[in-house]
Amino acid sequence: MNQSHEGPGLIQGGQHADERGTVSFVNGFDFKGVARFYWVKAGEANVLRGWVGHRREQKWFTVVQGEVLIAVVRPDDWERPSQDLPVARYLLSAAQPQVLHVPPAYATGSVNLNQKAVLMIFSSGKIEDARTDDFRFSVDQWPIRA
Repeated sequence: MNQSHEGPGLIQGGQHADERGTVSFVNGFDFKGVARFYWVKAGEANVLRGWVGHRREQKWFTVVQGEVLIAVVRPDDWERPSQDLPVARYLLSAAQPQVLHVPPAYATGSVNLNQKAVLMIFSSGKIEDARTDDFRFSVDQWPIRA
């Protein structure tokens, strides 16, 4: 699923707990194609971020603390996209490990649902290539929340 260009999708994970603590994992995510990673830590709850799209770059999102709602849309035009496009929403939580794969040709927006939520993002694109494959839209271009 990591390299699929069919559409966004979840890679499920799991947890194991015993007297020593909890191990969270997403064994189906193999890191193939990842060129870099970064994370976003919320300062306050309910801060909207986005919309950012990429024609060539793919992303993988996972939450390591708290909960984050990720919204995904496929722009029909990269300069003047329609406002009535369908938006898929994924609730990611550190309590339920999973990775959201977003292939190229999509834009994402997000909202952290907890004050100290941490969203980790893996990217197939190198930072020096980001300038030519970075499309930013107004945060109210599409509704992030349903």
